[in-house]
Amino acid sequence: MGEPHRVGIVGTGWISGAYLETLGNHPAVTIAAVADLDTSRAASVAAGIPGCRALPVDDLLREDSIATVLNLTIPAAHASIALAAIASNKQVYGEKPLAADMPAAVSLLERAAASGVEVGCAPDTVLGTGVQTARAVIDAGVIGQPLSAVAVMATPGHERWHHQPDFYYRPGGGPLLDMGPYYLTALVHLLGPVAAVTGASSRRRDTRVIGSGPRAGERIPVTVDTHVSGILHHTSGALSTITTSFDAVRTTAAPIEVHGETSTLAVPDPNLFAGDVRLFELGAAEWRSVPPSAGYADAARGIGLLDMLTTPSPRASGALALHVLDAMTSLLRSAEEGRRIELTTTTERPDPVPLVPAATWRRSPA
Repeated sequence: MGEPHRVGIVGTGWISGAYLETLGNHPAVTIAAVADLDTSRAASVAAGIPGCRALPVDDLLREDSIATVLNLTIPAAHASIALAAIASNKQVYGEKPLAADMPAAVSLLERAAASGVEVGCAPDTVLGTGVQTARAVIDAGVIGQPLSAVAVMATPGHERWHHQPDFYYRPGGGPLLDMGPYYLTALVHLLGPVAAVTGASSRRRDTRVIGSGPRAGERIPVTVDTHVSGILHHTSGALSTITTSFDAVRTTAAPIEVHGETSTLAVPDPNLFAGDVRLFELGAAEWRSVPPSAGYADAARGIGLLDMLTTPSPRASGALALHVLDAMTSLLRSAEEGRRIELTTTTERPDPVPLVPAATWRRSPA
């Protein structure tokens, strides 16, 4: 048994707590240091982790004892933090999206390849039993040839609950770049990579009102489209339609439905690790539930990092995240230009995850 893998976290906002629930006591990793622009917040987080130090961001990125940087900053900072970590010869695992735009993301992966370091990226929710069980059903041929899929994410906007929602409504934000990675990553797992996209989008309000917290009632500007719809042309020949919206009140649509020649498969929310996978077979009278048969059981945020550290072909890879970003930014460009856009990237469908009990992955060494 080797020493635990030493990880430094940059960004100690709300999402860091979710990662620490998984990684804080995992035998494969040690959270050696944390950093944040809010130094008091970093100090508070470090105080709750045995042996952890609160460091300035630049010091953490240069710290020789840290092997991997967990990048939990806001999207606008994803590329700069990752590039600085790579310059110090560290692996990087980051929150989605990989970067705010394609040039920055491409540069990031080129630098990583030149330095021989691994890059991973959320979402890792798709490695749980929800999406992986659905994938196992498709791969077993139960639905016949997959023909199409429909993905829907509709909310009235994050400003209703988030105390600092500004970045959701600036370039690099919006419903597609914020929530689209969950849906598009799931669709790549289920149906394979995307060859081209056709998109449309709208923005009906130029301001939003913060609904809670110390800034409640404050009006903030909206500079990105807040409703995005599109068609994904998969290389397999399947067609997916996706809608992501910060303008809707609620929807009854399933998060994802995959339609095959002989069955329709209802896939649970890809923002969650688990959920009810349901199948409606040709000639059946009703839906039936499919028991979990694949994926990390009882998984939580950070399983993608553990997967990166323990498997030869990381499933939450930088290459997959780049392809998803390519699809999203191409959808937005298609909406702006009114034409079909061919993607400049492709990716291998990640390896499927067999059913891994929680007791197994929670004690797996790096």
